[in-house]
Amino acid sequence: MDYLTPTYFFDFESEEIQVIVSEFKDASLSQKEIAIALYTKVRDHWRYDPYNLSFDKEKYRASEIAKRSKGHCVDKSIILIACLRAMGIPARIHLAKVKNHIAVDRLIEKFGSNELTPHGMVDAFIANKWLKLSPTFNASLCEMLHVAPLDFDGENDAVLQAFNKEGTQFMEYLEDYGHFEDVPVAFMAQNAREHYPKIFDNGTNQTEFQL
Repeated sequence: MDYLTPTYFFDFESEEIQVIVSEFKDASLSQKEIAIALYTKVRDHWRYDPYNLSFDKEKYRASEIAKRSKGHCVDKSIILIACLRAMGIPARIHLAKVKNHIAVDRLIEKFGSNELTPHGMVDAFIANKWLKLSPTFNASLCEMLHVAPLDFDGENDAVLQAFNKEGTQFMEYLEDYGHFEDVPVAFMAQNAREHYPKIFDNGTNQTEFQL
C-alpha cells in the first residue's frame, strides 16, 4: 500500500480537508516544511479532549472530525494523516498504549485508570524514512500542564513528552500495537472494552460516551 490514497476515513478529497490544506499549496514549500506546518496546525487548532468517545465509524472520517473544535489523539491523527496524504506525503495510523502521570485525577475518575488506550499517532514517510508524529496535546494545554509543546522538526520522531519542565514524569509508552492500513474501529472498540470495563459495564451496546 502506498498510503497516499483516500479511504472512507482518510477522505482528503472532501471540501473540509481541502480547505485545511489550501494554505499549504505553495510550490516554494518542501515536503518537510509542509509536514511541519500541518503537524503544528493540527496540534493547536483542535483542542485535546479524551472524554468524548465514539465507536461509530462515521465519527472517525477526517471530514467529520474537521467540523469539530476538539478531539482525542486518534481524531487528531486521522486529520493529520488525511492532510498529509492530500499533500502527497505517505501517512498511516499507528496505535499504542500510554500512561499519563500528570493531572490524572479526572482520568482515573472517568476511566478507572490513568492508562490511555488506544493512543493514536501518525507514521509519515518523509525524506525516505518513516517518522512518528503525535499531534495530541495543543500548546495551550501544554502550558497549563507546565510541559514544553511537542514540536516536530521534519527529521526526527515527535513522540509524547516523557517529562514536564520540572523533570516530573509526564507520559510513558507501555505497549506498541503497530500501524494499520486504515482506522481499525473494531479493534479500538474491543481494546477500550478490555481496558475500561467501568464505562462499558452498563449492559447496553452503547457506542457514544461523554465522560
